[in-house]
Amino acid sequence: SRENQTLGGIHARKVQELFCYLALFHDRPQPREALCELLWCDQPSACSRKYLRQTLWKLQSALTSVDGGITPDILADTDWIQLNPSADHILDVVDFEHASNLIRDKRAHELTADDFLIAQKAISLYRGDLFEGWYQDWCISERERFQMMYITLLDKMVQYCELHQNYEAGLAYCSEILRHDRAYERTHRQMMRLYVMSGDRTSALRQYERCVSALQDELNVAPSERTSRLHDQIRQDTLKNPPASQEMEIDIK
Repeated sequence: SRENQTLGGIHARKVQELFCYLALFHDRPQPREALCELLWCDQPSACSRKYLRQTLWKLQSALTSVDGGITPDILADTDWIQLNPSADHILDVVDFEHASNLIRDKRAHELTADDFLIAQKAISLYRGDLFEGWYQDWCISERERFQMMYITLLDKMVQYCELHQNYEAGLAYCSEILRHDRAYERTHRQMMRLYVMSGDRTSALRQYERCVSALQDELNVAPSERTSRLHDQIRQDTLKNPPASQEMEIDIK
């Protein structure tokens, strides 16, 4: 969109795919030959080059019609094509990945209040899986990469919330992780601990049952010894709340 108006002229699937690829890999020129192979791998070389020229023309026309071409959004040479780094673009994937990279190498106890706000903003940008419904190899690969960044970021937020006794927010982040991967055993353990710390032993025990069911359905395995031991401690009401960072130091590596 531009100035709150949805761009027209990019409804064709290949125009969208070209635009998305250039946006996602905006930091470097993309060789035309590589784009031809990527987008029209089942076509002869001459045909794929023709289709790329036509698709690029449609994309450039759609973008130029919006601002009169004062600053071109697409740079194109005989050998490469690139999203213009000098044009005024806001890309949610770029902002999300930047925030994720800022926090990635920090342990939970090293996160500041500013880091927490950065992570919250990044999580708000993730409004659905990348290129959902597209099944080209490059789309699947990038979708899985962003999913992993998202889950890692959520996991870090869970740890932060546990350390700062913000149990309700931590449980909400856990639920979001399990929405993407219901068999993520580590998160089930985190939820069990958070429930206990918030005084809800019953929900902690029920979370263990959900963990057992998810692992059986998804992976045909039983819970790990660590998860079973945690369940026994909760069931017997012998779980002593250790400093949250003690387990995190082990898990986060």
